[in-house]
Amino acid sequence: MLKNKKILVAVCGSIAAYKAAFLVRLLVKEGAQVKVIMTTAATEFITPLTLATLSKNECHLDYINSTKTNWNNHVELALWADCMLIAPASVNTIAKMANGICDNLLLAVYLSARCPILIAPAMDEDMWKHPATQHNIHQLKLYGNNVISVNNGELASGLVGEGRMAEPEQLVQYLKEVLTKTKTHTQLASTNSKLQGKKIIVTAGPTYEAIDPVRFVGNHSSGKMGIALAEMAYQLGADVQLILGPSKLTVQEGISVTRVFTANEMYAACKKYFAKADICIFAAAVADYTPKNVSNQKIKKDDAEFSILLKKNVDIAYEFGKIKKKNQLSVGFALETNDELKHAKGKLAKKNFDLVVLNSLNDKGAGFQFNTNKITIVNKNNKITKFELKNKEAVASDILNEIEKLV
Repeated sequence: MLKNKKILVAVCGSIAAYKAAFLVRLLVKEGAQVKVIMTTAATEFITPLTLATLSKNECHLDYINSTKTNWNNHVELALWADCMLIAPASVNTIAKMANGICDNLLLAVYLSARCPILIAPAMDEDMWKHPATQHNIHQLKLYGNNVISVNNGELASGLVGEGRMAEPEQLVQYLKEVLTKTKTHTQLASTNSKLQGKKIIVTAGPTYEAIDPVRFVGNHSSGKMGIALAEMAYQLGADVQLILGPSKLTVQEGISVTRVFTANEMYAACKKYFAKADICIFAAAVADYTPKNVSNQKIKKDDAEFSILLKKNVDIAYEFGKIKKKNQLSVGFALETNDELKHAKGKLAKKNFDLVVLNSLNDKGAGFQFNTNKITIVNKNNKITKFELKNKEAVASDILNEIEKLV
């Protein structure tokens, strides 16, 4: 897929810069033509000679080359590339890109590029989660850039958490997806996806069931998997309606989003769009129960014990499974801790799903809050397809590929 593709790899100052050597080597093995740009800070972590040797091209550091005999034209570099991959992207460079600052060659090329831009952030967890960084990430997405999710793992600080750059193998896979799929709806006429023009409902995130004005019953779902599905389907040309429970995550511009809080609100939103939908993907982690009595004032801490009487919530997927038409596809999720396949097959039958996506909390890196997932897909014919641990964007692609087989 990458043979003869022109990939511009931009390396920023981060301990993850050492991974650029592995990344460049993988790209060259795939047959890609690779050129590398580095910031001055990046040279403190990996030498330009290493990346020049691996890429088989001069490594570009500044507007004037190292021999002071030629000008590195940022416009020519930008026009040369089929794709620009900034990996690692430091918090400093991300801030500059988000605000249009141009004080080095890398930023000048970025601001001149007409090709798809992929950004692979790398930083410590506190820096990643800082509101300023998240604001800048959101801004970069609004500009149409592809921001690759960070991984959860051991960080240079010694802490364990979010901020770890996606692995080189993941970056290569994402490059392949970007370069083989159209990224904007204005270009979708050339897309071969069977999902083009399909109306798709995706539910995502948790639901919160109020106890009183300040407390609720909920779960740890972040909405990452559902949002990844919505964004990938949109990129394939689908008309996506995302119904999103309480989540702090941003969503790609162009996707219609209905934000809800409770299970009943999510059910009502689904009812609004279900009749015209071609495909429904029920990825939300809907609360099974809700408090029977909700206080309109904050409940005071008076007694040593406090009990909440719960009543069963509407089972959204089950209700729509009962009225699903022959020309509609329904996809469900099963997050299990034991007898995983048995429970997944039970949901497949009970809720009239065409596919059920199974995750197990026993698999490391799968489940709520992670940027990765490990899934097994079961269809109505009891065909079982297992997948390796991948980032959620790649998992979304796998799920949509299985859906396309049924369209």
